Amino acid sequence: MTAEALPRAASPTTTVADSSAQLPILDIVVPVYNEEADVADSVRRLADHLRASVPYSARITVADNASTDATLAIAAALAEEIDGLRVMHLDEKGRGRALNAVWRGSDAEIVAYCDVDLSTDLNALMPLIAPLISRHSDIAIGTRLARTSRVVRGPKREFISRSYNLILRTTMRAKFSDAQCGFKAMRTDIARELLPYVEDTGWFFDTELLVLAERIGLRIAEVPVDWVDDPDSTVDIVSTAVEDLKGCARVGYALTAGRLPIAELRTTIGRDRAPGPEIAGVPPGMVGQLARFCVVGVASTIAYAVLYLLLHSFLGAQVSNFVALAVTAVLNTAANRRFSFGVRGREDALRHQMFGLGVFLFGWIVTAGSLLGLHHFVPDATKHVELAVLVIANLVATMTRFVGLRWVFRSHLTPATGQIAQ
Repeated sequence: MTAEALPRAASPTTTVADSSAQLPILDIVVPVYNEEADVADSVRRLADHLRASVPYSARITVADNASTDATLAIAAALAEEIDGLRVMHLDEKGRGRALNAVWRGSDAEIVAYCDVDLSTDLNALMPLIAPLISRHSDIAIGTRLARTSRVVRGPKREFISRSYNLILRTTMRAKFSDAQCGFKAMRTDIARELLPYVEDTGWFFDTELLVLAERIGLRIAEVPVDWVDDPDSTVDIVSTAVEDLKGCARVGYALTAGRLPIAELRTTIGRDRAPGPEIAGVPPGMVGQLARFCVVGVASTIAYAVLYLLLHSFLGAQVSNFVALAVTAVLNTAANRRFSFGVRGREDALRHQMFGLGVFLFGWIVTAGSLLGLHHFVPDATKHVELAVLVIANLVATMTRFVGLRWVFRSHLTPATGQIAQ
C-alpha cells in the first residue's frame, strides 16, 4: 500500500427488482441478511410512513447481503406490491459493504439507511433529512444519547454503547455522540467522494465514515431519536465491539501515518474556514488570517513575557530574550500554520519551521539591538522597562512574520477564495 490510501471500488450489486417510477429525492436503504421473518413487515411499515409523512419523492432500497434464506425472494415479491421499492443483491456479506455500494451508486439527492428491525422511531426521519435537503449539513445521524432521547434497552448494551462512544471521544477526538445508531443520512454528492476511502465492510463502517467526515471538516447534524431495542436481534454485541476497537486502531494509525488524503478531501468537499469579509484592495482571506494571527500573537507575547521574566534573574536580559524567543518561535510557527493559515498534515512542515527559524533570527536581531540601545542610553533600566522595549520591538518583528508566513504558505492558497488548502 502507498503512503496514502487509494480510493476503493464499490462492491458489485445486482438489481433484482425495481418498482420506482421517478427519480427520488430520498433513497433509504435497508440492509438485510437472513431476515425472512421481518423484511416484509418492516418494508411495508416503512413504505406507509414515507407515503404519510415525507413530502418528497422517496425510494426504499432493500440491500440483500448474500442471504442464504428466502429474504431475497420475499423482498423481490414486495416490489410487485409496493411502488417505489428497489431490491438489490450483493454476493458478499457486510452491512458496511452494502451501504457503501448502494449509496455510491444511488441517483437520489439524499441517501439514508435504517435497520430492518425499525428500532428507531420513524418520526425522526424528516428531522434527519431536513438539514441535508437545505444543504445546511452534509451528514445527519440519529443519537440515542441526547437527553431528550427515549431509549429502551438492556443494561449490557447501554454500558457497551456508552463506553464505546467514550473511547471514540478520548482516543479519536470524536465530537459526535452516537456512532452506531442505525439511523443515518448523507448527501449523495458527498457520499460519492468520501465513501471510496471508507474501508470497513461491517459494523464499524458508520464510525469510520463519521471520523473521516469530521477530519475533513464536513458538517454533521445530530437528531435525538427514540429507540427500542430488538430483543430478537442476532447481533453479537461483544464481538462487534471488539471489531470496532480494531477498526479504531486501524483508522487511528492511518490518520497518524498520513495514509489518508485528508488535505485533498478538505479541499474538494470539506467545509474550510470562511475566508472572512471581502474588502476592496485586500487579498481574499487576509482579513480572517490577520485576525487569527493576532490571537496567536497575543498568546505568544504573553508566553514570551512570562518566560523572559522567569529566566531574567539568573540568565540576564540578552540570554533570557534569546531563549524566550526561541521557544515561542517554534510554538508560534506551529500555531500559525494550523490555526491562522489552516495548513494541516506533515507536508512541508520542516520547511515551514526552517522559515520560522529565519523569522526568529530576524526577531532576535531586532530585539537584541533594542536591548543594546536601551542599555546604552538608560544603563539602569529595570527588567520591566526592558520587557516593554522588547514587546515594542517584537511588534515590528510580528508584522514581518505575518507577511513572511503568508508568503511561505502561498502554495497552499486556493485561487477561488484565497483560503489555505486543507
